[in-house]
Amino acid sequence: MQSRVNTGVAERKRQLVADELRDAALMLLATRGFDTVTVDDIVTEAGMSRRTFNRYYASKEDVVVRFLADMGADIVAALAARPAGEPPSVALRHAVWVPLAACTDHPDHIERARKVVRLVLDTPALQARWLERQTQWRAGLIAELAARRGLDPDTDPYPRIAAGMALVVFDTVLQQWRPGDDEQRLAELTDQAFAVVAPALDAPAGAPAPR
Repeated sequence: MQSRVNTGVAERKRQLVADELRDAALMLLATRGFDTVTVDDIVTEAGMSRRTFNRYYASKEDVVVRFLADMGADIVAALAARPAGEPPSVALRHAVWVPLAACTDHPDHIERARKVVRLVLDTPALQARWLERQTQWRAGLIAELAARRGLDPDTDPYPRIAAGMALVVFDTVLQQWRPGDDEQRLAELTDQAFAVVAPALDAPAGAPAPR
């Protein structure tokens, strides 16, 4: 029992160190630009050693990639946790909001988070990793959406199309996120985007397309 407690404490400490390095890296990258920031800059900002950084991250790009991976994992996990009978547009709206809400958990965080988002979207190398990660998120969303409707994702187009719609909504909100936008404004952008796709997301399974 004591061994498991010690393991849990050690794991929390490791996560705290990783989070401190991530926060320092993202802050510098967002304010100075991806190309100008070095790993030495990051460890100096975090008050840690380069050896510690290398224990958790392979490079400054790896910090951003893992940040993106966490966002996608949060969306898929949130969708899986939604009530089974909930309309798909509602379930996906809640799921997409989870990483956005994490960006707005404190007034000081929201502008930094917006700058990180712009960094990713405006830096070609990071944008490529963003698209790469979205492919992985899509697979998780497809599986969840298929399970919710009892569909075979290999033969029914709905899960793949619905997953694509959710990711387009997410990308649209991020693209329209402007300086000074607060949590309420982000929520409004999310609601507006889902209002556009909700009729298709919530259409009965097997319903014919309108002619």
